[in-house]
Amino acid sequence: MIQEAPSFNWHPDFLPSVVSIMTLTVCFVTFWFLSESTAIHQRLSTHRNKVSASIAKVVYQKALGALLLGVIPFLIAVFFLRYSVVEYGLGFQNTGTSMLWISGIATVVIPLNIRAAQRPENLDYYPMIRAEKWTWRLVLLNALATITYLFSYEVLFRGILLTACVDTLGVWPGIAVNVALYSTTHLPKGPAETIGAIPFGLLMCYITLTTGTIWVAVVAHVILSLSNDYLAVYYNPNMQFSRK
Repeated sequence: MIQEAPSFNWHPDFLPSVVSIMTLTVCFVTFWFLSESTAIHQRLSTHRNKVSASIAKVVYQKALGALLLGVIPFLIAVFFLRYSVVEYGLGFQNTGTSMLWISGIATVVIPLNIRAAQRPENLDYYPMIRAEKWTWRLVLLNALATITYLFSYEVLFRGILLTACVDTLGVWPGIAVNVALYSTTHLPKGPAETIGAIPFGLLMCYITLTTGTIWVAVVAHVILSLSNDYLAVYYNPNMQFSRK
């Protein structure tokens, strides 16, 4: 137990971790309440059929996520923190190692998703766009929205947050903060994804720190998400891919 009263004196070295953690907290809370707003969902549903309303809702949520979890945190980081774009993992170094990681992750993730996608609880939630017929336009729209959202998500978590916390707190405390917040943001998706986010988050932090780039995390996250979406379409008896 602490015997002496803690010091509340400010030190400039505290700035990166404090700014990154508070930015993530405020932006994610804002994103969550706006993305789940009943009033906004009702407006998106007005004068639309069920499928169009579902598409509008998902595109709105992912565009909002790109803004609140990517664009705004990045602007805050650029103006208030001391790191370069490359230090945030947006460079293209170690491409050979990155490609090996991506290939290995895909080899593991896709077979696991084939099994997971068939579960009733997964089919009830994924894909988030609840369309019976998936045309190539809808497949492309879903992919673009997902990639934009997940890129922004990784810029915040494995770029800004991880860089700032590891630099000021140390490697393991920085990883612990990252994984704790990353897992917590998955709580609305249920226990399976929340628990699964812990080992996945640890792996993404390790890869990001050793390669110096967030691109493995971005691509791995996209593979995980899109393969689950399209496998869920394939295994859902009420959905099908259509060429029309």
